[in-house]
Amino acid sequence: MKPISRLCVSGYRSLRDVRLEIDSLTVVTGANGSGKSNLYRALRLLADVAQGRIIPSVAREGGLPSVLWAGPEAFSRSMKTGRHPVQGTVRKGPVSLKLGFSSEEYGYAIDLGMPAPIPPSRFDRDPEIKAESLWTGLVLQRANVFAQRKGPAVSLRDGEGAWRAALDGLESYDSMLTHYSNPRDGAELLLMREHLRAWRFYDHFRTDGDAPVRRPQVGTRTPVLASDGADLAAAIVTIQEISAKEELDAAIANAFPGGSIDVGGSDGHFEIEMYQHGLLRSLGTSELSDGTVRYLLLVAALLSPRPPPLMILNEPETSLHPDLLQPLARLIAKASNEAIPDHRRLARGEPGPGAARCRRPTDRPDEAARRDGRRR
Repeated sequence: MKPISRLCVSGYRSLRDVRLEIDSLTVVTGANGSGKSNLYRALRLLADVAQGRIIPSVAREGGLPSVLWAGPEAFSRSMKTGRHPVQGTVRKGPVSLKLGFSSEEYGYAIDLGMPAPIPPSRFDRDPEIKAESLWTGLVLQRANVFAQRKGPAVSLRDGEGAWRAALDGLESYDSMLTHYSNPRDGAELLLMREHLRAWRFYDHFRTDGDAPVRRPQVGTRTPVLASDGADLAAAIVTIQEISAKEELDAAIANAFPGGSIDVGGSDGHFEIEMYQHGLLRSLGTSELSDGTVRYLLLVAALLSPRPPPLMILNEPETSLHPDLLQPLARLIAKASNEAIPDHRRLARGEPGPGAARCRRPTDRPDEAARRDGRRR
């Protein structure tokens, strides 16, 4: 499947109506409160659709009322010019949260809305899936939709282009991606589901003294670093043995001149050993600084022998010394340039003193900005 090139979000917290063009490497930066976290969470929600977790994920954020667009339905001219404060108006349209993405090949969108008040339910804060669409090409049009869900009904186009009913009675909390994706007549739905499941998110790596990554772990082949990084040592050995040992050594040497890493351990347990210039012995993971451990985690994620179609790094610069920012930026750029054409990387970061050093003069990161309380 072709990589996604466009992300669309409508009605999500501070994101009123956003369209983001995605390249092989996309950096989203901006001031606090400009909408970066909401963009990241919107991607998470899309990935959760394929796992059957979209409703629980919204519930963890406080239910649909907590994730809906926080501003007025419309802005008057006087609000835009600042003559009058931003204030609520009488709502005319339906309440909804819309998420979608597309590529040159396929696109997918989902529309979540408030549940019907009748019959009454204790789950009245759970959103309902009102509609879903799967289409060919970059832009959704009536002619290129080949799978759609309206309420409880799922319809598919047959080989002649005619619509046929595929499923009736789909629950409002279930997606057609998880409940009608089969190789026989729902192959495209199955393909889209697996594509979404392959997205990879690296955000809150734990590096504190009690973090799992600082303890020896049973080693097994690990082509994909876990989201919490607990299997770092096994991921490093996997990279050394089957994919990119030279790139790994270069990434360490660029960040720590004269340094190198290896993996030791006993009884099947693996533990990182780091050698640094001027020291007579190696340092174990429990002895390394938070920034060093975080850098090693990012290296293992970026050099994965099994790169994902979309990798999202949330604030990768957190706790890194400024001297590590350039090596990390080079590694991200190299991984993006050499990635399989069907893969994308997106990084979300806070601007800081070292940010300019991570960016070539020709780079133009997408910067989140706010106008009248809106993300634009």
